[in-house]
Amino acid sequence: MKKALILLASHAVVALAGFAAGIYLLPILIAPPAPDAAEVSALAAKARFTGQFRRDLAGSDALHWGEGTVSVGPTAVALMGRLAPGPDYKLYLAPSFVQDEAGFLRIKAASLRVGDVKTFENFVLALPQGVDPAAYNTVVVWCETFGEFISAAQYR
Repeated sequence: MKKALILLASHAVVALAGFAAGIYLLPILIAPPAPDAAEVSALAAKARFTGQFRRDLAGSDALHWGEGTVSVGPTAVALMGRLAPGPDYKLYLAPSFVQDEAGFLRIKAASLRVGDVKTFENFVLALPQGVDPAAYNTVVVWCETFGEFISAAQYR
């Protein structure tokens, strides 16, 4: 009986570890090609605002971080940099700077969801038509599935 319980527990641990690894690795394996530096630079040249994703934000940690320059133009948001890989990332424009989950949850209803972030090195996301980026001041990357803060950059 004891041997069966140990066997069951060990198999459960391995299955759980495999599931967790799959959640982490699947987005990396199915990510589309990242936009090249020339495309991001061209959009950055037209940007009205820029900000920085930094790893040292209060809500960032070893698995949830961003680094690089975010450019916000009249039609698109672009990142020249990297994000920690993960599932179901969403990009938001927020009305105030936040640096952790609690802060973002307080202003999420007033924030604008721009779209899905599917690449982890550089990205370009088109802004919805008619959006004025000057009405916001921060870009936030949020993991919708797990309610995890990834990074934020104040651009105004």
